[in-house]
Amino acid sequence: MAFGYAKPVPVDYNRLRNPKKQMGFVAAAGPAANFAMGLGWVFLFVLFRAIGVKEPFLIEMCQAGLTANAVMCAFNLIPIPPLDGGRIVTSLLPRDLAYKFASIERLGPFIFIGLIVLLNTGPFQALLGLLVGFVRYLIVLPFSPFLN
Repeated sequence: MAFGYAKPVPVDYNRLRNPKKQMGFVAAAGPAANFAMGLGWVFLFVLFRAIGVKEPFLIEMCQAGLTANAVMCAFNLIPIPPLDGGRIVTSLLPRDLAYKFASIERLGPFIFIGLIVLLNTGPFQALLGLLVGFVRYLIVLPFSPFLN
C-alpha cells in the first residue's frame, strides 16, 4: 500500500490543561475521524441499496471510501511514534516510561520509512491486513442488519 505525504499536525501544548493525558485525546481524534468517515461511507452504501441505486461507480466509491478510511485508521493506531497510536500509548504510560518512549519520536522519519518498507513485506503486511480487516469489521458491524 502506498501512502501520500503526511505532515504532523502542530499542537500547542500550552493550551492543554493536562498535556500528557489530553495529548492522547488529541492523537485519538485522527483515527476516530477516519472511523467516523468509514461509518459515513457504509451508511451511504446502505442508503444507496435501500433506494435501489445500482450504479457501479457509486457502489465502488462507497467501498473505496470505507477501505481507505479503515486503512488510515488502522495504520495510525500502530503504537509507534510518530503515529497517533504511539502518542496514545505515551499518554497512557507512567511519566518516566512515557518520556523514554516519546524520545524515539525524533527518529520519526526513519521509523516511518522503515515501517512502510516492513508493512509491504511478508508477515508485517499480513499483520496490517488483519488490523485493517478488524477495523473494517468494527465499522460495518452497526450496519450488518441492513447488509443482508
